[in-house]
Amino acid sequence: MAYDFDLFVIGGGSGGVRMARISAGHGARVGVAEERFWGGTCVNVGCVPKKIMVNAAEYGMWAEDAAAFGWHIKNHGHDWAKLAAARDAEVARLSGIYGRMLGGAGVATFDARATFLDAHTLDVGGKRITAERIVIATGGRITKLDIPGAELGLVSDDLFTLKALPKRVAVIGGGYIGLEFAGLLRGLGAEVDVFYRAELPLRGFDGDLRTAVVEAMVAQGIGMNSGVMPTRITKMEDHLMVSLSNNFMREVDAVFFCTGRAPNTPGLGLERAGVVTGKGGVIPVDADHATNIPHIYAIGDVTDRLNLTPMATAVGHALADTLFGKNPRRASYENVPTAVFTSPPIGTVGLSEEEAALHGPVDIYLTRFTPMRHTLSKREGRKTLMKLVVDQKTQRVLGAHMLGEDAAEIMQGIGIAVVMGATKQDFDRTIGIHPTAAEEFVTLRTRTRVAGVPEAATAD
Repeated sequence: MAYDFDLFVIGGGSGGVRMARISAGHGARVGVAEERFWGGTCVNVGCVPKKIMVNAAEYGMWAEDAAAFGWHIKNHGHDWAKLAAARDAEVARLSGIYGRMLGGAGVATFDARATFLDAHTLDVGGKRITAERIVIATGGRITKLDIPGAELGLVSDDLFTLKALPKRVAVIGGGYIGLEFAGLLRGLGAEVDVFYRAELPLRGFDGDLRTAVVEAMVAQGIGMNSGVMPTRITKMEDHLMVSLSNNFMREVDAVFFCTGRAPNTPGLGLERAGVVTGKGGVIPVDADHATNIPHIYAIGDVTDRLNLTPMATAVGHALADTLFGKNPRRASYENVPTAVFTSPPIGTVGLSEEEAALHGPVDIYLTRFTPMRHTLSKREGRKTLMKLVVDQKTQRVLGAHMLGEDAAEIMQGIGIAVVMGATKQDFDRTIGIHPTAAEEFVTLRTRTRVAGVPEAATAD
């Protein structure tokens, strides 16, 4: 059978665009459909505009700190409209680049929704298109709590359409987005309370990091409410009233639901293609990202494996090389560095202490200190935490974790070492750059504790 395309990608986010562009570079005839905006969530209503707003909040703090260094800067208040205009212009520029990259690579683009008619046939904006291979890269969709009044709450996308800063905000959820939104809104001048189910936020992260980020946020005046969730949202005359599971109520101007995402698979017609889905619409895939239909693949958040933009991009590139580049390979899901852009930010790679301790004895090296920038400004909540998790037997560094200034930038380099299998001795013989916070990672000499062994053995 002659197909219209060798490959058709459903979804023009970071993973889908990389998959399409690299495949076309290998000589494949490629089409890609995007129904909302090129670049996906990350570029348009996620990582990029969020980081711009985090930067804006940081500038306000630096302006306040400047007096300690001899600068006298008068704060005239933040101009929300000016920030929004600059942010939106940058997002539009980046989104346009994605479209131009595809055109330059010879990819046929469709500003339309694509749905399956059968295993090789798609309806793309009313046009019938066939493809030998199909990749599903539709990302995730935002979810809200199922409580009365949930329709009155905002979701993360809505932050980027607000015309003004809400003065009192309730953030629901203790994951990446919830903590990042809380930090940037507080930094821009809002009163913020965060509500989350667990004892600590950032489930799955290292325990010391989780504790430290709560301390940092509380020091900035953010209310951190563990084990408390909303049960109802009620519209009052000029505000919202949030009823809470602890029988208290909170009066706010906005509620942000940062309660996660679900795979964006509803309405794709997967049943007509025979593609099996799991709980919540997740698409199960094998090690090569093939679904149960061998010529249909899924990458990115629809697989719910590791929902990070760089991970989806790496998987898309590897799959393109495998299918069309005569270079079979896989992107590894192990030791993936990541960051949380709280204030201060978190950077982490590898295993947490809790994860590593499940596999045997590990040596823990940990330090906390005030970074040089804040020894003069004495700003509360800007302590740095740095930690190494080391396998006791092999001395391999299994995990590195940091909360502090420039954590994300520092962790990118540390991530290379962890992926390569560096040992504690490799870190020790590396000369530090002085004076920096980063040098602490190569000057940690005193073991803080041992984890992963019975108490009696530790005592001996």
